Amino acid sequence: MHVVVAGGGLAGLVAARHLAEAGAEVELFEERERVGGRVRSRTVDGYTLDRGFQVLFTAYPAARRELDYDALDLRRFAPGATIARPNHRSTLADPVGDPGATLPTLLNRDVRTADKLRLFRLRRGLKRRTWEDVLDGGDATIREYLAEHGFSTAFVERFAAPFYGGITLDRSLGTSSAVFEYTFKALSEGDTVVPAGGMGEIPAQLGARAEAAGATIETGVAVTGVDTTADTPTVETRSGTRSPDAVVVATDPRTAAELTDVGTPTGGRSCVTVHCSLPEHQVLDTGSRIVLNAADAEPNTVAPMSAAAPEYAPEGRQLLSATFLGSRPEPDDELAGIVRDALSAWFPEHHFGGFEAVGVDRIEFAQFEQPPGFRDAVPTVDSPDSPVFVAGDYTEWSSIQGALKSGRRAAEAVLRDRT
Repeated sequence: MHVVVAGGGLAGLVAARHLAEAGAEVELFEERERVGGRVRSRTVDGYTLDRGFQVLFTAYPAARRELDYDALDLRRFAPGATIARPNHRSTLADPVGDPGATLPTLLNRDVRTADKLRLFRLRRGLKRRTWEDVLDGGDATIREYLAEHGFSTAFVERFAAPFYGGITLDRSLGTSSAVFEYTFKALSEGDTVVPAGGMGEIPAQLGARAEAAGATIETGVAVTGVDTTADTPTVETRSGTRSPDAVVVATDPRTAAELTDVGTPTGGRSCVTVHCSLPEHQVLDTGSRIVLNAADAEPNTVAPMSAAAPEYAPEGRQLLSATFLGSRPEPDDELAGIVRDALSAWFPEHHFGGFEAVGVDRIEFAQFEQPPGFRDAVPTVDSPDSPVFVAGDYTEWSSIQGALKSGRRAAEAVLRDRT
């Protein structure tokens, strides 16, 4: 059986590997010069810059199944967060995952003791539920869910809004509570990590494993058309025409819709990440814990990348990644100035004369919108007429977990249908 995979993001790479392992002749075409899709990294002046702030939750079931964690050489962020506003910082962490943060968490006055107890009960309750059960819920927004569970307004505004604003790119907390429960369960049961070599190591590993299984990967070659009107599908690429037995379209949602006529999510969420640097000796007291802006979204979060992964910065420097939600019209240097001003307000004991902007990522489609009930409208991997299938996180939910799982499901659907 000959299968063409269009797209070399996480979903396409996983699909290619499983199809090749099952004995199929697999050709994967990726438009860019490197595989990875939305998950990729670049090196600038000795800094490793991921495309926006991205992390891996090690508890994700599909990630555990598809990735070799040891080979990725993972680096861990401390659990919880530093809550910041002008002239004020406090720590909120999970004492189970970070016993050293127990006392600062207990003394945290930004979050009430009752809210801390509610978090503990929520953690315990979600641990007893299966991943699929958690994802199949979610008829409320995150904000409604937190209110129903008794969390205070102070907790929502000071912690949940910036923290989950960073995860869902929606500080209003209008995203489905299923996403909240799933990610909260993942945060509680595993670590938040990046590979030492950058998030681009994840697709690099997936690509190597697909090739080891026998798949052929061609980069710099786009699939421009898929025709299923004849007995055998025809795939048009910039390097020629193919006539496979099946096609897996694992591109971005808009391109997938153009190639297959399947309805895919059109509403997306944007973000802008400013990668910035400080001298290594200017130690901030957050450790490797993310910093949440409890006052406003300028920026929403700041992640201490090299505190978690020292390899991300050259000797003598440290790397931070600050994320703004939505599209921003300001020029790069103005956004960098906003980040510097925020750090100065949060850490008044420091002088930020050594602050430097390293790079900026403007990501127009970082996630698709996920309001309550969104899973009722997502396409399935076999939504197109056979022998065409789709793979991508938009068939599950917007995450690395969703992309990896969809790739495996698409491969399984092809094998069921065509063998």
